[in-house]
Amino acid sequence: MSQHAMIRGEVCFRAGDGVLVPVPDGDVDIDVADDSVTLHWQDGEGNAGTAAITRDEYERYVREGKIRTGGR
Repeated sequence: MSQHAMIRGEVCFRAGDGVLVPVPDGDVDIDVADDSVTLHWQDGEGNAGTAAITRDEYERYVREGKIRTGGR
């Protein structure tokens, strides 16, 4: 299931085994799977970004208002 959302606040993902990397505030497209959520965005310079987070992380970010679903 794919939908639109807004990032408003600190939403991070782990790049491989490395450090946490923030997703920039703004519009994202999200693909929800049984065990994970994939975020797709473009930064201010038009560079595409993609990150996968667990469903638990996604649901926490939604509860905290950092990911606002249904908006563009």
